[in-house]
Amino acid sequence: MSNYLIATASTCDIDASWLACHDVPFVSYSFSIDGQEYQDDCTSATRNFVYKEMRAGKMVHTSAISVFGYYSFFSKLLMRGKDIIYVDMSRAISSSVSNCEKALEQIRSEYPERRIYFMDSYCITAGLNLFVRELVRRHEAGTSYGDLIAWGEAHKLEYIHRFMVEDLTWLRKGGRLSNASALLGTILAIKPELYVDCEGKLLAFEQAHGRKRAIKRMLEEASKDLAPYTADEPVLIETADDPEDGEKLIPVVKEMYPQLAKADFEILAVGPTICAHVGPDFLAFAYHGTKRIL
Repeated sequence: MSNYLIATASTCDIDASWLACHDVPFVSYSFSIDGQEYQDDCTSATRNFVYKEMRAGKMVHTSAISVFGYYSFFSKLLMRGKDIIYVDMSRAISSSVSNCEKALEQIRSEYPERRIYFMDSYCITAGLNLFVRELVRRHEAGTSYGDLIAWGEAHKLEYIHRFMVEDLTWLRKGGRLSNASALLGTILAIKPELYVDCEGKLLAFEQAHGRKRAIKRMLEEASKDLAPYTADEPVLIETADDPEDGEKLIPVVKEMYPQLAKADFEILAVGPTICAHVGPDFLAFAYHGTKRIL
């Protein structure tokens, strides 16, 4: 039996049933609508509720996980008698990470004999989804604690995120975009292209006129970092409340990149924590590629 477990946060946007099946505990981010607080529980019911509310024009406000929240989460995990590798989204995007580190400092002082490793993935949502699932696969295949950490740190920047949003409204309000000021001229029919860079920052690097052109540019950019092994792992097309939009993208990608013709494409629904910042018309393309190149 393995002497350690992998844990993550709800922003990995992996369905709760998969996480439970593979014994991957997760800590939930919270969000509020009209003053009512909810938990991001990684279920389709919660995702669909948030999409509906946002389509109705309501604002979704997210909150950082508190130091106590992280402390309670890790304390319960340690009661299972196993060491921990905790994988969270990029510190450059989430202010919760500093609270996580404060909680871990306290936990380590109370349990000096236990191993708890925090891995900043430099990923978010679809990229974090792929990265966590690959770590779990290797864990279940028998990879040791130290070897898994070494592999994760060496390969985490190979997980590529390419995003498209309808406009920058949601990202600006949430303060999640490092160079939003460079694209203040966003107007109707101008679609920003987003990328997670090697520092885990979310960058807006280009604009395209119209959704179709934006999607085409997003896919064309993938030629920079697709790898020979990309087709050996799942390729994710991520949407909010329009999975059919994602399905339409799959044959386009296969035609553009014949090497992905037999790849395992999956449609991923973005979770409420991330959807609150990108809006319901969000579309993403994520995969295991080479190093990140902007």
